[in-house]
Amino acid sequence: MGSGIWVLTLLILHSVFEGIAGQEQELNHRTERISGSAGDVLEDDPVGRLKVFVYELPSKYNKKILQKDPRCLNHMFAAEIYMHWFLLSSPVRTFNPEEADWFYTPVYTTCDLTPSGLPLPFKSPRMMRSAIELISTNWPYWNRTEGADHFFVVPHDFGACFHYQEEKAIERGILHMLKRATLVQTFGQRNHVCLKDGSIIIPPYAPPQKMQTHLIPPDTPRSIFVYFRGLFYDVGNDPEGGYYARGARASVWENFKNNPLFDISTDHPTTYYEDMQRAVFCLCPLGWAPWSPRLVEAVVFGCIPVVIADDIVLPFADAIPWEEIGVFVAEEDVPKLDTILTSIPIEVILRKQRLLANPSMKQAMLFPQPAQPGDAFHQILNGLARKLPHDKNVYLKPGQKILNWTAGPVGDLKPW
Repeated sequence: MGSGIWVLTLLILHSVFEGIAGQEQELNHRTERISGSAGDVLEDDPVGRLKVFVYELPSKYNKKILQKDPRCLNHMFAAEIYMHWFLLSSPVRTFNPEEADWFYTPVYTTCDLTPSGLPLPFKSPRMMRSAIELISTNWPYWNRTEGADHFFVVPHDFGACFHYQEEKAIERGILHMLKRATLVQTFGQRNHVCLKDGSIIIPPYAPPQKMQTHLIPPDTPRSIFVYFRGLFYDVGNDPEGGYYARGARASVWENFKNNPLFDISTDHPTTYYEDMQRAVFCLCPLGWAPWSPRLVEAVVFGCIPVVIADDIVLPFADAIPWEEIGVFVAEEDVPKLDTILTSIPIEVILRKQRLLANPSMKQAMLFPQPAQPGDAFHQILNGLARKLPHDKNVYLKPGQKILNWTAGPVGDLKPW
């Protein structure tokens, strides 16, 4: 790149920062409520609108798994554990299944980690099948609807397809026994076999207490224009970079590794959270799956998320106005990222920051302990409440069967 272009780039960077800094002090004392129905939905209180019956399963399905590997509590898939804990003491819980609107089966299908902390989903289908066989045998409620009034938390990379590689996840498809249930999952991509109609898309788990300890003064200037830390190539599984992230991350690196507007690296510094709070834009590209905890971190730290994941379905999209708080860049347009981001008017940037500063926006992305009004737990319950009442057609006639219990790979049929 010629020296003249570098000078122009730096002048653009200086003018953008100067414009933002000139209004940051005012911004730190202002937030903006989400307008219209989205804001109302975000602030809904689900208590009194639904009742949930929690199946009591043998501890081998949950408690003992966690005892074996407590690392699961801090993993990005930990929502399945915290949702269980939340429901046990939630005011929406009922101990009378006859009055329940929804039934919940607490199965920790993602708590099977390698020594390096990567999840192994290979046992998950058999574990889930075993749990469903148990509840359908010991209680009558599953058999009334074949799961249509049941919900399951499945925070795997590709949800209830139970595989971390997309090609194999697509080949597997959603576990057939869950075809009628409501799935609460992190994976969301339009027109994808691993996302069924009616699923509730949730944020991945990011540790609220840890993020809280890394907060910096809100008047700290945002002196980084674009920030990203993470892999650009998965050398072990895709050394050329064309398949991993569909080439989008590789394109970010090859196009902008020497651009002064972009603070990007594979390093993960101890100041990672602080750096996000000093950045205007935080890149949230797809990896093996379209979602990652970066989206949560960006919202919590007020960094405008730049979503690079075609057809992604984002968490709680009926409550959070993603188009207003984020920037969406098509994967094929990654080489034009610098032009796209520097072309956004300062007043648009400031409005996105005001919306991100709204505490209810941040709360909706978190699974705090203990739970707080408006948090991700409550957004999940709101999503379930909005599905009520159940259609009369979900209730089966005596002897009627819809699900094929022997469908799927032969390995899934082995006992767990």
